[in-house]
Amino acid sequence: MNYKLVYTESYLKRERKFFRRHPELLGQYEKTLMLLELNPHHPSLRLHQLSGKLDQLYSVSINMSYRLVMEFLILDRELVLVDVGDHDRVYR
Repeated sequence: MNYKLVYTESYLKRERKFFRRHPELLGQYEKTLMLLELNPHHPSLRLHQLSGKLDQLYSVSINMSYRLVMEFLILDRELVLVDVGDHDRVYR
C-alpha cells in the first residue's frame, strides 16, 4: 500500500518559490516524491526525525544540499509536506 502525499497551500507556495530559484532540481524532486509514495524508508531518501523545535517533523533528502520536511503520519499512511529548501533554511 502506498503512502498519500498531502500538499498544503503553504507548502505549494514554498514549492513554487523553490522552483523559481532551482528549476534544475525538478527531476530529482519528482523522483523523491515518487519514492516517498512507494516507501518513505527507502535508503536513498535518508529519512530522519528532526530535533529541537522541529521534533514533530521528519526530513528526507532531495540531494546532498536540499531537503524536504514533512509530518509523517504512520497511522493514516499520510505524508503532510511542510517545507522544501536548502538545509539551513528548512531547519531554522
